[in-house]
Amino acid sequence: MSDRTAVEDLANRYSLAYDTADLETLESVFTEDATFSMVIAGGDKISFGPRDAIMKLMSDSLSSQKDQRRHVNSNLIVEGTDGGVTRTKHYLTLMGTEDGEIKLLSAGVYSSEIVDEGGSPRFRVLHLDLDKAY
Repeated sequence: MSDRTAVEDLANRYSLAYDTADLETLESVFTEDATFSMVIAGGDKISFGPRDAIMKLMSDSLSSQKDQRRHVNSNLIVEGTDGGVTRTKHYLTLMGTEDGEIKLLSAGVYSSEIVDEGGSPRFRVLHLDLDKAY
């Protein structure tokens, strides 16, 4: 799969689903055996997987937030497809709105491995390097 539109749509569906607390759609963007990992400001790598563990992380994070998050994806690079796995990178700009004030919370770089599962692209690996904690 190297269809740039499908890859971009997957990243945007993930972000919009998180921002709107649409857990059903959020779950649908990951393979069952997916891994999600983060490095925050050069710290230790934290990993979650499979999909059930990722969804627990996501629902716990959503329930603890008091602001409205907005994930902005940009600068998508499709690095290529090999053996049915498409590798990508893109920027994240993370904003939050609380009490009528919009704040830049962090920025970072997503790296992913995307596979076709049941005719739909899904993240098998999603990694986020954040520039600072939020």
